[in-house]
Amino acid sequence: MNMLWHELADAYKEAIYDRADQRTAGWLLVESPVYPIAIACCYAYMSFNARSLTAKMPTYNLKSFIIAYNATMVALSVYMTYEFFMTAYVAGYSVTCQPVIYDNSPTSLRMAKVCWLYYFSKYIELMETAVFALRKKYNQISFLHSYHHTSMIGIWWLTTKYLPGGQGYIFGGINSFVHAVMYTYYGLSAGGPKMQKYLWWKKYITMLQLSQFVILFFYCIRSIAVDCKYAKWMCSMMIGYAISLLVLFLNFYIKAYLNRGSKAKSAASNGVRKQINGGLANGYSHHQNGSVANGIKKQE
Repeated sequence: MNMLWHELADAYKEAIYDRADQRTAGWLLVESPVYPIAIACCYAYMSFNARSLTAKMPTYNLKSFIIAYNATMVALSVYMTYEFFMTAYVAGYSVTCQPVIYDNSPTSLRMAKVCWLYYFSKYIELMETAVFALRKKYNQISFLHSYHHTSMIGIWWLTTKYLPGGQGYIFGGINSFVHAVMYTYYGLSAGGPKMQKYLWWKKYITMLQLSQFVILFFYCIRSIAVDCKYAKWMCSMMIGYAISLLVLFLNFYIKAYLNRGSKAKSAASNGVRKQINGGLANGYSHHQNGSVANGIKKQE
């Protein structure tokens, strides 16, 4: 029994410490898997129990905080987009196949640092769920929302721990750009009803998100097919992850935009029928008072 425990301990040490990138091994929230697992579990508990945890609390507005938060996340996302792609450009990274370079050159360390920053930003984003709960916007704490936030912590812990660089810059860079657009929208929407006329492009954000998952899916398949010297286990995991997000985001897109559009058309059609069946009749019912013309004008 003792021998089994020793073997398990040795296997754990090899997997978590010996195979890790020693450059990032001691960085904040990277050293041990206990950190992301514990935080993800606490977050999942909070997400699934948000209503009961905040039910007796007052409903907070938090408008100023939301605007400041979104402005900060836009700036951070723009910075990370720049760092991912500019570092790759300076280092001469390939767009089609780029293994991780594990040296201590300035560009390699710069890429490792932006990978860590992107990973750390996933913890910052957990505050969004707390804001939803404090504002009693429980419908926004969906399975998609919670799954995406939780899973990104795990995936980018693995990336920062073992693969801080390489072609991961493409995924981090594209997603940072998408987030810059997304947080710009959320920041503007926090401005209230007066901003609604400028926010017609919400569904295009979802389309942009779907596009990045399609790119991720086919890119990782190609990496495996051409035997790129980037970790195949990560590519395989990302293929499965891309599929899960495609399914969830497509489901959201259909419910939020396609079904809603169909319901709106159906409601409009029913409204016309009601006007035809009841509106003109009401107009004619006022004929003796000289109100037929008014009835017709109201319908027009």
